[in-house]
Amino acid sequence: MNQKPIAKVVHVYGKINVAILECLAPLKVGQRVRFKGHSTDFEQVIDSMQYEHAPISEAKKGQQVGVKVTEKVREGDEVYLVEE
Repeated sequence: MNQKPIAKVVHVYGKINVAILECLAPLKVGQRVRFKGHSTDFEQVIDSMQYEHAPISEAKKGQQVGVKVTEKVREGDEVYLVEE
């Protein structure tokens, strides 16, 4: 993978399958992303995103947002945009 990550996992709430992402670039609901880490590698579409417990459709660079994940992720995993 030669592209730059658009976000990084900074915290995980395992029981509710939510990852807190620190955005390194803008991120929108509906985008397909790939979670990649030491033992993580899967793709999913961002279905919902929250900032301070309120739903949002787009996150700005530098913002920390909560995202529902379909598989297990770990702190330090990187998030890449999947080009369709």
